[in-house]
Amino acid sequence: MTKEDIIEMANEAKLPYDYVGGGLMWLDKLEQFAKLVAEKEREACAKMCEYYEDYARGDENYHATLIRARGQK
Repeated sequence: MTKEDIIEMANEAKLPYDYVGGGLMWLDKLEQFAKLVAEKEREACAKMCEYYEDYARGDENYHATLIRARGQK
């Protein structure tokens, strides 16, 4: 998730802007929060994938590994 994605979602949620500087308030905290939410969601998806075997590859953790790797970019 990029900084621009976070700002776009903050705008959609109508989060407050700083009246003096004009920027989104608490952007650094929002970025950290978005990172934590994304990590939690990735892990939940990866755990779900571990229950299903990928018969084409014979590797039951293939998709779970791919999902977890998205957080390494």
